[in-house]
Amino acid sequence: MQIKRYTIATLLLIGLIVAYIFINVTKETIGLEFFGINLPAMPVAFWVAVALLLLYVASVIHMVFYGMLGNIKLRKYDKDFENIIDAIADAYLNKADRRHLYKTPRYNLLGTIIDHTVLSPTKDLKATTDNKKLDAVITLIEDIDAGKVVDLKKYALKKENPFVVQNERNSYIKGDINAENILKNEEKYSSALLKEVFSKYIKGCSLKTIEKHKELLDKENIYTILKRVNNGEHSLSISNDSLISLLETLDLDSKDFIKMSSVLSNGMLPENRIKLFESLGEKNEIAVEARLYTLFDLEMLPQANEILMNSQSDEYLKFKAYSALKENGKNFSINLFI
Repeated sequence: MQIKRYTIATLLLIGLIVAYIFINVTKETIGLEFFGINLPAMPVAFWVAVALLLLYVASVIHMVFYGMLGNIKLRKYDKDFENIIDAIADAYLNKADRRHLYKTPRYNLLGTIIDHTVLSPTKDLKATTDNKKLDAVITLIEDIDAGKVVDLKKYALKKENPFVVQNERNSYIKGDINAENILKNEEKYSSALLKEVFSKYIKGCSLKTIEKHKELLDKENIYTILKRVNNGEHSLSISNDSLISLLETLDLDSKDFIKMSSVLSNGMLPENRIKLFESLGEKNEIAVEARLYTLFDLEMLPQANEILMNSQSDEYLKFKAYSALKENGKNFSINLFI
């Protein structure tokens, strides 16, 4: 009940009770002593009115006190509701280390679950939730998915966040930023975008640029570089030492080295190719098979057989079989044996 209405109703009731007592019960006056103080004699109806007014004041204080407690509780629920909205928005944006604090048990349970759950709005969920914060996030996601470039600064997302990566990718595709700017400021961009941009950029960039960002190299784009060695429109001139330095950044196996020799056969001079895999074989035993492959591919049979003769009986069996066939006049491609 609102205080104003309660006050009016109370005063009317007190007035009716006092009038009834004064008219129909007694008009007698009495004096009261209160804590040693003698109060003047007043009609009985007056003292009844005073008692009722005191009761009214006590009831109002009671209602105000518990009303304040109720408002505080409601404010907690309102605040927790806003935190739930924040938690859903952060979940939609794939924020890392999501943690929101709640003051009510039920919202705390729901919020904790949301903070540890992967949420993603479906395409059917449009920005019509009637909540400005959620609608803004949904619109943001839709724009990024549509290839638009949006402002994500206020959301404080980390550079590895998938929406940040896609937004920067959109900017790169649109030409707002180029590969050189991204690679020069690599601390600002995610490793995923850096590798993606680098894998495209190495198709025509200089050796100096490749060496500067060699930590971004992987097996796939090393083959792109090898295909450019003395070959194609974007021909690349590179020394064996420089090439070995690049290869040392990768975790390669025997098949990788053999594939590299095959790729280099299109552009690298035979003598340089032989020297390259000779050096690699001396540095890393895993590359010896690639050295053998190179020698057999270039028909350098004496050099290849010398390596085989100095090997253990259970080593390089495929190459030994190939050598035996060659000695018996059988001509097969070395590629059939690797």
